[in-house]
Amino acid sequence: MRLCSSFSWVPLLVASSTPKAAAPYMQLWIGATNLRMDKKREEGKEPIAKEREGSVKFKPEVHQMQKLVTTETSGGWENCWEQGLTPWDLGRPTPIILHLHQTGALPKGRALVPGCGSGYDVVAMACSERYVVGLDVSHTAIEKAIELSSSLPNSSYFTFLKADFFTWHPPELFDLIFDYTFFCAIEPGMRSRWACKVQEMLKPDGELITLMYPISDHVGGPPYKVSVSDYEEVLHPMGFKAVTIVDNELAIEARKGREKFGRWRRDTTQSIL
Repeated sequence: MRLCSSFSWVPLLVASSTPKAAAPYMQLWIGATNLRMDKKREEGKEPIAKEREGSVKFKPEVHQMQKLVTTETSGGWENCWEQGLTPWDLGRPTPIILHLHQTGALPKGRALVPGCGSGYDVVAMACSERYVVGLDVSHTAIEKAIELSSSLPNSSYFTFLKADFFTWHPPELFDLIFDYTFFCAIEPGMRSRWACKVQEMLKPDGELITLMYPISDHVGGPPYKVSVSDYEEVLHPMGFKAVTIVDNELAIEARKGREKFGRWRRDTTQSIL
């Protein structure tokens, strides 16, 4: 079976079930994937194993974003922010992060959001019991995050830094790292380095939370396709095991079924000889 997908970014109003804290952010960009099944292979041929392939049809601004990121050896993401080519930016906090924060289900202490962009999730998690660092390689993104959040009442509980996740060395380790649309933005060949940095920055008893998206079969990127096994392949050698991996029921509607929520911790069951 050949699986083809059409991937586009379209504006959508937030549903009435969105947590109250997200109400000010009424417009977001969402990725939608439409699937179709090709016709069976022509009759008379010997049956072969089913194949899954993918093709992506992007709107013009997404093609422009991809071109900037993949052809600019440096500054590609900065150029995207300068030109407003940020289709990954929801324009509001991620619903599940709001839910986890409001229900007390997020680890306390120090938290890191790599590729924080406009910083909505950083602000959503920040409180007197949790200090959050938002990291982004784009100076424009960091300026925007600071501008949007500087007057908020919890501004003393978060900070934004322009830095490269792969070369930055924090002064202190983190109790929580939250990754959403960062893992899928880096080239697949860099994922092992991503896992090494997560291990390096996270306390031994810390927690990694991942929203795995887009789970699909499209070709190319960013965003590059991901799967649970992609995360396991790079996290298991670093000693991480999944505590929970479930479908993200709080995903925005068009991403449901293509987004999984994962919580990861170091595997402490292995004895040290």
